[in-house]
Amino acid sequence: MDQPSENYIRVRNRKSEDGGSRDLSYPELPEPLKVGTYDNHTHLEIADGENPMDYREHLDLSNQVGVLGGVQVGGSVETSRWSAQIAAIEPRLLAAVALHPNVAAEFGSTVELDLAINEIAELAKQSRVRAVGETGLDFFRTEKELQFLQHHSFERHIQIAKDNNIALQIHDRDAHDEVVETLLRVGAPEKTVFHCFSGDRALAEILIENGWYASFSGTVTFKKNQELRDALAMLPIELILVETDAPFLTPEPYRGRPNSPYLIPLTVRKMAEVRGITAADLASEITQNTEAVYGSWAEGL
Repeated sequence: MDQPSENYIRVRNRKSEDGGSRDLSYPELPEPLKVGTYDNHTHLEIADGENPMDYREHLDLSNQVGVLGGVQVGGSVETSRWSAQIAAIEPRLLAAVALHPNVAAEFGSTVELDLAINEIAELAKQSRVRAVGETGLDFFRTEKELQFLQHHSFERHIQIAKDNNIALQIHDRDAHDEVVETLLRVGAPEKTVFHCFSGDRALAEILIENGWYASFSGTVTFKKNQELRDALAMLPIELILVETDAPFLTPEPYRGRPNSPYLIPLTVRKMAEVRGITAADLASEITQNTEAVYGSWAEGL
């Protein structure tokens, strides 16, 4: 397949909350992991920082610190197409395709929404597309009268994942109860992942009961998020994944600066501290879990 003509789909324009300047440079490389692992969820189609990097630059730097590869995630038809195209030619990436719940809420009707979801369904058939995501429910920004579009989209995406026997990556913001209710009512795919897990011990119990995965991002390193660390501590290790959600959610001590898959070691080390094990042991477990969810990165090229 030819190289896609555009390396980036969109540019992220950021300013500090008070309108002042902030450090938008990429952080230095962390100490490498002794055992390699994967970034379960990243958005390398987004150009960020003072010196935006090509997706290959992100991956090259990541390889230097023990990050083997990642799952490139779409949130619209356009970015899902890009994700599938890149995964088809880049051995270090697999793809996830979907309409983000906030994107789903922008459609004028379920008829228009279904036309876009049909395109996602076609992309999901490709061999290097290993997940449907990120999909789910997000009530933080979406007005109540438009939430039916998110529900409709979520249920259709769940079915697409089941039809193709691939994983489901869930975006869940201010909607824990509704997401769980939907999964239990319509039937969750065998491999269901709560991307950027944002719940507490109660939600962790539900994941344990159902065998669903929790993927932890840089938010687990934030001082205020003790409830995330409590949930991490109680989850069976075989249900734990790690992600960046780059360019968002940069882990401490670089919070607010651009994120990249090469910063995974910072999150892994914090997670290992919470679990009371070595970073190498945790990375090894996460690698096994990630490959159990998405399959081999070597297949389908």
